[in-house]
Amino acid sequence: MDELIVKCINGDRKAQYILYQQYAKAMFNTCYRVVNSTEEAEDVLQEAFVSAFRNLKTFKGNSTFGAWLKRIVINHAINAIRKKKLEVIAFEENYEGKAVEDGPDIDDQALNVTKIKKAMEQLPEGYRIVFSLYLIEGYDHNEISEILNISVSTSKSQLNRAKAKLKYLLTQMD
Repeated sequence: MDELIVKCINGDRKAQYILYQQYAKAMFNTCYRVVNSTEEAEDVLQEAFVSAFRNLKTFKGNSTFGAWLKRIVINHAINAIRKKKLEVIAFEENYEGKAVEDGPDIDDQALNVTKIKKAMEQLPEGYRIVFSLYLIEGYDHNEISEILNISVSTSKSQLNRAKAKLKYLLTQMD
């Protein structure tokens, strides 16, 4: 196991700060993509790190520390949304478009990261969460269904609808 992690397990505050500095930015971005609020993401990030440091002795090293931490961060972000009693959105939408099997042809468009982020922020909560977990965080539909307590088919449907809605939003920004 990494020496820095061992120091953190032993309560070394300096080591914890160093580990926090190494992962905070990436984990903040993960939080933000799920909760879609800077303030909420900052709160979730702090809670997740406290939880991670508290439970660090359970880290077995079967995966990277970053992967282990990301799972904690995502779980805290999802729980924050659940606390607000927000549910994965219904299937009705007020836009023209159909589900896209392989996603939008984003590469074919001259889009920049800022434009894509702005469009993602406009996605309905459920769409954005499934989209982020699947395409950005790399979870499969079975994992997403467990994390969000939804069916696999709902996860797939939400992803397809998110892709279609994102494509629609991006074309409206031109």
